[in-house]
Order: sequence, then structure tokens, then C-alpha cells
Amino acid sequence: MAGGALRILHCHSTFSLGGKEARAVRLMNAFGARARHTILSGMPDQLGARAAIAPGIVADFPVETRAPALHGKPSPSRYLALARYMQNYDLVLSYNWGAMDAVMAHRLLSRLMPLPPIIHHEDGFNEDETERLDWRRNAFRRAAFPTLSALVVPSRTLEHAARAHWGRALPLHRIANGIRIADYAAPPVAGSIPGFKKGKGDVVVGTIAGLREVKGLDLLVEALALAPPTVRLLIVGEGPERERLLATAARCGVADRLLLPGFLADPHRYVGHFDMLALSSYSEQQPISVIEAMAAGLPVIAPPVGDVAQMVAPENASFIVPRSAAALADAMARLAADAPLRRRIGAANRLCASKHFDEAAMIGAYARLYGRAVGDLAALG
Repeated sequence: MAGGALRILHCHSTFSLGGKEARAVRLMNAFGARARHTILSGMPDQLGARAAIAPGIVADFPVETRAPALHGKPSPSRYLALARYMQNYDLVLSYNWGAMDAVMAHRLLSRLMPLPPIIHHEDGFNEDETERLDWRRNAFRRAAFPTLSALVVPSRTLEHAARAHWGRALPLHRIANGIRIADYAAPPVAGSIPGFKKGKGDVVVGTIAGLREVKGLDLLVEALALAPPTVRLLIVGEGPERERLLATAARCGVADRLLLPGFLADPHRYVGHFDMLALSSYSEQQPISVIEAMAAGLPVIAPPVGDVAQMVAPENASFIVPRSAAALADAMARLAADAPLRRRIGAANRLCASKHFDEAAMIGAYARLYGRAVGDLAALG
């Protein structure tokens, strides 16, 4: 270790600010001076999560002239370059399919040169795998994973997929995502959502999601058209589907009831403006937005995707519904008409979030796992 600090190489598919990146940054911030970080991104121009790294955290972002590329055609020379670069670190952390070449480089060359331990994190699948996993990617993972010190997943759904498709003997660890639950106890901050003003009698259905096809947000807009006229839809996020969502809202006659304020940091400042959270994704595992809504004391409407049905409190169970506009609209209408029910479900969800999804437990689990990999349980906490 350099100067007592653990040298960690992070190999990310992308470092734009999504769920896995936000978690990685929270861990970096929590580890403080005990670790020094180098971040490689398979998409070198996607570094939006960099701004969330706390002042004082040592984090380096080498350009490709100083570090081997994570993306490109697999080749012996690329794998050798990646393996040699790993030798500068005490621990390698890789994330999702876009960083798989780093895992394969470790697999092929760890017997030929001394390499640090590697831990791989899988948080979900590409949009083209929402219905069925790609057999070629499964085969690549099975070939690449044997030298892992650990494979980490956040959900039971991914845990079952990993056992079934990537190897039953893998050193698999399920660590639930976590957030600072206490941050969501305060009332929402006035003006924290640009352009938002809640009218008398309005009921706000909110969601936090990248505006991408896999999120199925057009279905929420269609459900809005079937919901009572007092219901408004607020989608926090940015992405390529923005214009299509606006067009769908215009076609359905609900353009005046839809607000797209763009990406907003610090959800604890604004989630409390929602009366409920709705999800419509084709693919999820353990959505952070659901945990955030639960921490803020909100009911959740969602299809039974990923672990969502197991995440929410039992009182919320009847609002995990089939993935259709009609079913989502019916759930919106039931909750919109019954404020005491919203409060009862929200209170149960908050207790459930406090018990299962607090950030301290997540940070402790990762610190122990990473410390065990480098042979020093106290290295990070």
C-alpha cells in the first residue's frame, strides 16, 4: 500500500452518474484517506459522477494515453497492457459488462505475472437483455470469472441469474444497495424542482430515471391519461427519450400534466414533493429510486420487476401490479383518492427502508469484503 492508503483501480463500463456510479462514489467518500483511487471508464467521455466525489478524496482519471482502454476488440496486446497496468494497484474493482475485458485480462495473465485481487460488480443487464440473457456474454463471463476474489450483486434476481448462468461455485456476495435514510426525514426543499408548483388538489406521481427506452416511461405517460385529472406526473432525469415522451404526452392529451425538469442531484431535497413513486421499467434489479421513495415515506407503484416486490413493505404489496397502462393507472387512482392510505403505506415503507437499506450497513459490508480481498480487514474501516 502507498503511504498506508489502499491503491484501488476502478474499471467502469461508464462513469456517468447512475446507480452503480453513485454507490461507488459514496464508498469512495466513506473510505476517505484510507484509499487512493484511479478510475477508468469504458466510455472515456462519460465521467459525470466525478463531480460527486468529495473534496479531499484522491481520485485520478487518466486519459487513454496514460492508461489502456477498456473498450475495443479483445486482443492479447490489450489484455497484456491491462494486466501490466493492474500491477500498480493493491485491488482492482470492475463494474458491469463494459469492463469485462479487465476481468478477462486478469483471468488469462494472473498465472504469468503477479496481479492484485479483482472483485467484479454486476448491477444489471444491457437493454438488449431485458427478455433473455445473451448466451455469448454468459459464456464470456463463465470464462473470465474463475480468478475473481468475489462477484458482487445487489439483488436476489441477479444472485439467481449468476448461479444459473455463470457458475454455481462462484464466490458470490449479495450486498443490498443503501442510502442515508436519515437524509429523507426532513421536509422537501421549496424550489428544489425547477418549474414545479403543486396546485390545490393535485396528486403528484413521481419517478427518478434516465430517459431511456428500457425504463418504459411512455407507459407512465399513457397511464397518466387514464388516471384522474388531478394526477400529475413528474419524471426527474435526462436522456434520449425526452422528445418521444413529450410527443406521447401531447398525443394522449396530458402535456399540461407532465413535467420533465431534467436531472437533479440530491434526491433527498425533492422526493418529498411526490405523493407516490411509480416505476415502469422493463429491467431493474434493486432500484435506488424505490429505496429513496421508501425512505421519504412514500407508497410505490411498480410492476414485479427485479426485487421490487420483496423490497417494499407488505402494506405496499397490492400496488405491485402487472406492467400495463391500465393497471398502473388503477393503482394511481386508488392512492390518489386515499391520502390516509398513502400515509400508512409510506410509514411502513420508511420503517422497512431503515431496517434493510441504510447506507451504513452497505458501506460496512463492502469495507469488509474489500479488506478481506487484500488480506487486511481493517484496511478501509
